[in-house]
Amino acid sequence: MPIVRMFPDTLNDENRRFDQAPLRQTLFLNSVPKCGSHLLRNIIRMFVPVEQQYHAQFIQWANLGQHLSALDPTKPQLSWGHLFFSDDSAMELAGARKILLVRDPYDWVLARARFFVSSEFSGNVDRLKNGELSVEQLLNLMIFGIYQKAPPMIDIYTNNAVAWLGTDIHLVRYEELVANLKQLESRAAEFFFATLFDACGIAMPSDWRERVAIGSDRKQSGTARENLTGPAIDFPDELPAMQKKLVDFAVPGLRAILGYF
Repeated sequence: MPIVRMFPDTLNDENRRFDQAPLRQTLFLNSVPKCGSHLLRNIIRMFVPVEQQYHAQFIQWANLGQHLSALDPTKPQLSWGHLFFSDDSAMELAGARKILLVRDPYDWVLARARFFVSSEFSGNVDRLKNGELSVEQLLNLMIFGIYQKAPPMIDIYTNNAVAWLGTDIHLVRYEELVANLKQLESRAAEFFFATLFDACGIAMPSDWRERVAIGSDRKQSGTARENLTGPAIDFPDELPAMQKKLVDFAVPGLRAILGYF
């Protein structure tokens, strides 16, 4: 499996400053890779006792069998990862509350490209970091995949997101999460987070805004865009028009089924 290098955060210490109510039901935060997984994880960590948080690993299909204890319905814990929808994953998560985080596929292409060329990511695609390819070529590789090295986005989004839709998951769009973080004092944000916490099985405490602000501090996330290091490749802030057309060609209907119009 690829290696992701991350610096340690201080959220366990921050967590212990607050009164924590124990989870009564197993909670799994599932996400498409590069959709803000650490952001959502860090926020929810501020509402669950550290002793009920499973820090051993990001749980994925390849290592699911090694981390089944995190999903034990008789021992409620908070865990997180990128799990395909399949028979085994669905059955192992049958007794858990499930949150599914997605991101606009247009923005996901850029986020994946930035991460692949960063020093924090190491795998069989490290040659991409040498500057020989144009930005447009790198983006196309994120859309269509790299033969025998990295899957195309249709496989990632189909298995990690679309196949879970219509089941007992609570869908969270990264853009809506970020928008409500920017207006944390608003009634809209209160409704958004109250709905999220309810889906997680977490009672909303009176100090929820302070906890969310701490958990969402981008300095606590080693994969936040500004914390990535590596080659100085100038990616645009918005996916170019042609690459948007290529996304629509490669995964027709994906943005619509996820609620992006």
